[in-house]
Amino acid sequence: MWRNMDQREPLLVGGVIGDVVDPFVKSATLKVIYNNKEITNGSELRPSAVASEPRVEIFGSDMRRLYTLVMVDPDAPSPSNPTEREHLHWLVTDIPESTDARFGNEVVSYESPRPIAGIHRLVFVLFRQDVRQTIYAPGWRQNFNTRDFSALYNLGSPVAAMYFNCQRENGCGGRRYHMVSGWA
Repeated sequence: MWRNMDQREPLLVGGVIGDVVDPFVKSATLKVIYNNKEITNGSELRPSAVASEPRVEIFGSDMRRLYTLVMVDPDAPSPSNPTEREHLHWLVTDIPESTDARFGNEVVSYESPRPIAGIHRLVFVLFRQDVRQTIYAPGWRQNFNTRDFSALYNLGSPVAAMYFNCQRENGCGGRRYHMVSGWA
């Protein structure tokens, strides 16, 4: 049974659950689009493909619901030595349901990923807000903590998350998660 769970749960297999967020129940639909191409969990993108902020859409039927979006790199400055985990790349609050991040309040402007070593996971985490509230930009981008941020602003568990892998333009290889005979 656990083998099927790993195949269905790329956030667990990719280490996003554990490194960035705790297990949660998905209750919103999040779509991330770079250059008119929708990403899926584990997509591999180069820095040139993610230089500009993506279109991030939240699907639902109640425009009174608001969301907070966090984008972090848990592998900064390198996956083997993530001393700046989590590097904050983007923070947008007050995004109305059924719209995209452009309709929210950009608290921390988009910083394009520029990994210098290894393959980095870039993680989008979506929280549902209970109320519209003032959220302050942290004093720095490195060592952001998504769990602590959620607790500080009473956001609760995430309602959606997704990630892609990114490495420098002339890097080679990829983050590999193989299922061979049922073993990871």
